Amino acid sequence: MKKLTLKKYSIQNNATILEVLGQIEENKKGFVIIVNEKNVVKGTMTDGDVRRSILSGKRVTDTIDGLFSSNFTFVCEGESFEKVIEKFKSKKILFLPVLNKDRELINVLTKSQLHTVLLEGLDWNYHFDFTTIDNRENDHEIYNRPWGYYKTVFLSQSTRAKIIYVNPNEELSLQEHKKREEHWIIIKGEGEMTIGESVKPVFAGSYFFIPKGCKHRIVNVSEKNPLIISEVQLGNYFGEDDIIRYSDKYGRLNN
Repeated sequence: MKKLTLKKYSIQNNATILEVLGQIEENKKGFVIIVNEKNVVKGTMTDGDVRRSILSGKRVTDTIDGLFSSNFTFVCEGESFEKVIEKFKSKKILFLPVLNKDRELINVLTKSQLHTVLLEGLDWNYHFDFTTIDNRENDHEIYNRPWGYYKTVFLSQSTRAKIIYVNPNEELSLQEHKKREEHWIIIKGEGEMTIGESVKPVFAGSYFFIPKGCKHRIVNVSEKNPLIISEVQLGNYFGEDDIIRYSDKYGRLNN
């Protein structure tokens, strides 16, 4: 079995505060695992621990002895997946060192990585290289549009989930997509949905399947209330340039 490289996430217990800061900056996760010369885990240290140490008068050249947390939550190799989920239910737990029976560090799992494992249906394995999914963030920005805004809540190679908020009396363009199909559920509000040649009223609980290449548009018919939609896209590409507009209230037609 290939041994994982965890140098970015661990540091020796005789390191200095400055060295810990450098390691945290390199791994971009806000923490390091403290190990001794035999790779036995002695504790953890977060960027918050570093900040509190400096505020208490410590210098960056001081060692971290006595500054890191030796009372930390971890998971043992072989523990059930259910126990891992239970431990992450605590808002204070953002990462878990994975230890073997000798308390040696064999892996590191963050809460964000766990969410990706679940959402993508990856096979659970304590020796899986979780760093390979570090770039698949579950947190995404809110994007403004003339009709309102949307937020992506999950994105992977095969699917994208969004929440769409349409302002009163506003509407999406009449459009189609070549590389994805869409599934819409109306969460709140009322409106009018165009799919192909049909026009249907929408309300909370309405579901619509939009195949690839099908023209569609939704209009918020309310004078004062928003129209909120949960959208799941399935396909192999989810870029904005896969939107082909045929009619648009805001003049955003394809050239």
